[in-house]
Amino acid sequence: MNTSLVAYYKERAAEYEEIYSKPERQHDLQHATHILQQTFIGKTVFEIACGTGYWTERIAKTATSILATDINAAVLEIAKSKAYAPATVTFELADIFQLPTYLPFESLFGGFIWSHIPLEQLNDFLDIVDRLVIPGGTVVFMDNNYVAGSSLPITRRNQYGNTYQTRQLQNGKSYEVLKNFPDPNDVKAQLSGRSTEVNIINLTYFWMAIWAK
Repeated sequence: MNTSLVAYYKERAAEYEEIYSKPERQHDLQHATHILQQTFIGKTVFEIACGTGYWTERIAKTATSILATDINAAVLEIAKSKAYAPATVTFELADIFQLPTYLPFESLFGGFIWSHIPLEQLNDFLDIVDRLVIPGGTVVFMDNNYVAGSSLPITRRNQYGNTYQTRQLQNGKSYEVLKNFPDPNDVKAQLSGRSTEVNIINLTYFWMAIWAK
């Protein structure tokens, strides 16, 4: 079993967006799309882990510009093949922990990346996020709630409290994938020293955290 997250998403690239086809998640997806589009109206956005551009495409409906980054070239190739409007969208291969120096942006979005950050690295991750956003700028993270019957079961927990799922791709390969499911209240507590205003939106299948830096 391969434990590499990068290798997993490289092989999953072609089937990545199938997860968004689950019928029970459609209402949440529409609700989240509306929130993101309202939040990023007229903004310059730095996107972490854009994947195949599913959320990039939606944010581009109202944002001014988006710099969308991902560590995985395979998903970026799919993202680059899509049409985006009216925002100007550019893509860059980048590791969030080894970013080049950027001027800070008005806002930042991270979709389904929080859950893949080891708990022991989360503060370092959020320090990087802080540096990427101007004072008073907006940060939004969105990720999964654990819902029995819809989410894959947790198969392992390590000494730091990180949880893992065993996932099988259509080609038959299995991967052990780091996937944490924090309680939204724990997310708010994690951010308490970084912003005085943290808005947690807890949907059925997803949670969203929105705050001003």
